[in-house]
Amino acid sequence: MLIADHAVLIVLIALAADALIGDPDWLWRRLPHPVVLIGAQIDWLDSHLNRETWPAARRKAAGVIALLALVATAGAIGAALQWLLQPSLFGSVLLGVLASVLIAQRSLYQHVARVRDAFASGGLEGARSAVTMIVGRDPAELDQAGVSRAAIESSAENFSDGIVAPVFWLALLGLPGLLIYKAVNTADSMIGHRNARFESFGWASARFDDLLNLAPARLSGVLLALAAPLAGGSVTRALQVMRRDAPKHRSPNAGWPESAMAGALDLALAGPRVYGGHRVEDPFLNAEARREATPDDIGRALKVMLGGCGLQAILYAAAWPLL
Repeated sequence: MLIADHAVLIVLIALAADALIGDPDWLWRRLPHPVVLIGAQIDWLDSHLNRETWPAARRKAAGVIALLALVATAGAIGAALQWLLQPSLFGSVLLGVLASVLIAQRSLYQHVARVRDAFASGGLEGARSAVTMIVGRDPAELDQAGVSRAAIESSAENFSDGIVAPVFWLALLGLPGLLIYKAVNTADSMIGHRNARFESFGWASARFDDLLNLAPARLSGVLLALAAPLAGGSVTRALQVMRRDAPKHRSPNAGWPESAMAGALDLALAGPRVYGGHRVEDPFLNAEARREATPDDIGRALKVMLGGCGLQAILYAAAWPLL
């Protein structure tokens, strides 16, 4: 299944480089981040192919064309870089470092930890400001428990989207797989919305993103459940909550890591929330558990997330002898 002799080496280097270096601000102040370049292509495709005067069927077809263009561009760039660098050990190391740019272990930890720390330094208002960097819900509607739940839910969902899924596709298809995943995931976040402009045009990107995340989301849930003891939780309980409550989530994928995290922390997560002034009546995950999340629970979630990252690295290292 793995693409080449150095596939696991590339994955492990990418994980190590991301954990140690992350996304250095000094670099991305001077160079455009790959996700920014992907976003620019998505903006161009949207402005040229998504016409409000077109009927829904035509806009949906245009969205399929836009998705194909994104996938082709990302795949071609990834394949070219891999062809140039793969033959040597040094090339594999460089591929791993390049791949680390699109993995979010360190940056996710930092963003979530800032919410926890903001409670101590800036109180509820400071925490509300910090949480807006990682969630889309209205911060003014959130009390301490709401901010804490939002940060914890983001740590779980983005553990899947930003860490496990990119690494999964890197291991399976190499750099082309990683770049294709990031292009589709970015498209989903930009045009995969159910509103008048993107309902039809973003349909293909949203559905393909769901497909690409099916396996990684479930793997993410298992990894978080296995890390439950780091937060004083039970692996068995986390797995039970995940199997029972993941299908309750509006997303076919996000419910797996979120419900696993809920079981690991013995907290009720999700539930009713406000987005753009509209209240969304989602069910709670692990509804029978405590609902008053605290800043300390954010710290516990970070321990589970770090444990999941470690288990993921062990999983791929264990696959090395199978090559």
